[in-house]
Amino acid sequence: MDPRSFTRSFERLAKRAGVPRIRFHDLRHTHATLMLAAGTHVKVMSERLGHSTISTTMNTYAHVLPSMQRDVAAAVDALLRWDDTEEVHH
Repeated sequence: MDPRSFTRSFERLAKRAGVPRIRFHDLRHTHATLMLAAGTHVKVMSERLGHSTISTTMNTYAHVLPSMQRDVAAAVDALLRWDDTEEVHH
């Protein structure tokens, strides 16, 4: 299929559906962002997006969700907190 024809068809369908105007390529970025938010392993993301290396994937999409840094920091903080009311079992 000719890419321009595909793009025009996509734009017509989006307009008919009443969604905001977006480029078809924006769906790829949305998919990548949702995979990141879902905690998808970067290797899986890389394969789904057709990247030859995971570094390409991370360089392109790692900045997308700043909340991910906060979430990881909170998770590590929770693991490192000492609660002396809990008995430690070894």
